[in-house]
Amino acid sequence: MTAFTGAQAPTWQIHKPAVTSEHGLVAAQNWLAAEAGAAVLARGGNAIDAAVTTVLTLSVVEPWLSGIGGGGFLLRADGATGAVDALDFSLVAPADLDTTRYRLIGGRDGEWFDWPAVEDDRNIIGPESICVPGTIAGMAEALNRFGTISFAEALAPSIAHAERGLGIDWFAALALSIDQPGLARYPESAALFLPSGQVPKVVSGANGGPSHLPMRQKQRFLEALSDQGPRAFYEGDLAEALVRDLQAAGCAMSLADLANYEARWTTTDSLDYGGVDIRTASGLNGGASLLRALTHLGELMPAVDRETLPGPEAAHAYARAIRGSYEHRLTKLGHAADPKGAGPDCTTHVSVVDRDGTMVSVTNTLLSRFGSKFVAPSGGFLFNNGMMWFDPRPGQPNSIAPGKRPLTNMAPVVGLRDGKPALAIGAAGGRQIFPALVQLLSYQLDFGMDLETAFHHPRLDASQPTIIVDAAADPRIAGRLARDFPVSVVENTLYPVAFAVPSAVRRDTRTGMNCGMAHPLSPWASVEIGEPTGADGGDG
Repeated sequence: MTAFTGAQAPTWQIHKPAVTSEHGLVAAQNWLAAEAGAAVLARGGNAIDAAVTTVLTLSVVEPWLSGIGGGGFLLRADGATGAVDALDFSLVAPADLDTTRYRLIGGRDGEWFDWPAVEDDRNIIGPESICVPGTIAGMAEALNRFGTISFAEALAPSIAHAERGLGIDWFAALALSIDQPGLARYPESAALFLPSGQVPKVVSGANGGPSHLPMRQKQRFLEALSDQGPRAFYEGDLAEALVRDLQAAGCAMSLADLANYEARWTTTDSLDYGGVDIRTASGLNGGASLLRALTHLGELMPAVDRETLPGPEAAHAYARAIRGSYEHRLTKLGHAADPKGAGPDCTTHVSVVDRDGTMVSVTNTLLSRFGSKFVAPSGGFLFNNGMMWFDPRPGQPNSIAPGKRPLTNMAPVVGLRDGKPALAIGAAGGRQIFPALVQLLSYQLDFGMDLETAFHHPRLDASQPTIIVDAAADPRIAGRLARDFPVSVVENTLYPVAFAVPSAVRRDTRTGMNCGMAHPLSPWASVEIGEPTGADGGDG
């Protein structure tokens, strides 16, 4: 980190190097989770084993971003055959949902996610904002089809971290402080995250590290899942206890909703861009919008100078392509529209490549920070606020409806070069996700950047009426965009997130060398190497 001083206010240049290795890599938003996944690779596990372990560990070490009460999408690209499989483990509204409970009290028209407010914010916070979670079913299904370790083995690191407790450093304290009012509304949430009614202080423990917040009930619940298997989340005593907790608080979810939930394998959508076969999961996610924006961008890029770094004309092309795709997304897509084709989200993304070249790109989310803010007493974990993803206005393609899946922002991507996995990438950041990925893909495929250069190059965000431009960008970019759009120039910071939080792995299909990159601005985001530790070991 280098400080520059002068006549202007001091600025900082932050740099994080890429990680390269012949061994497998795990890129994630928290080094503890990435470390757990990489350890699986080091013991001989494959990319799916490592990805599932990482996702489950993230649910404990960063519970405000994702968790077992959430859902998501996963892509797997086979290192030997190039076959790409997509798994939808997203959220589903309860079958007995009473849509009249979500009465509108605002008069906004819904343009650019400016949806009308719902009475008591029932679609945003609390038990009535919860949809049926898919994370446990999704991770179990991925392991069942492609894994080599058991679900209990994948759960072991998360159980160990739950036993140790949630580390309270300055960023964890910040996350808790921001959402203290919401967490305080629910007794179990307050008891877990706000001991003595306050955000826990950041103090050094006996070993000089952060203090830890006990997560004993979550530990017990994870141990029960480890003993009884993943279906215990959806059927049996554990599921019955969860439903009792939820229904007592006013949630419409039933035991049948849990029992009927299934993660489902789906098809992929594809686009050849810059000589790379870009794949996304079909369905109600951000993939269709990403591919639509890339298609438009491909039409605009021939007029852009690609001999230099992306400049004003490239930025203008990005803005046009992303805004055009968003206009289509907000008016045409949803469960009532062609499935191929709100508010800030808190999500996590994991990118994995193993030694054999198999790649996994998986995004999991609770939606908002801390999701619904509701912790079920019997589970000790947070539930999603998936109802927020639905348009609260009736008669829209993505309106709130019983038993339906909402239109989500997640957009995990894999890219194939000459039929072999060459890239796995994705991001957290809600509506900022696919705009960030459009630019990161273009940086690499149009301008020839490596991962490290691409991740450090300034971006814009065109997911809202005012285009946000990184203050570190070429000053001419804001001026060019301002001819056609309202523009705001902001600093790219760890919080608030203005340009999404990506992670990625790449593979040189000729040499077999792997490269990984995590979010440069986060001291916790990391790429960990699955290097074998035994004399005759080998990672997957």
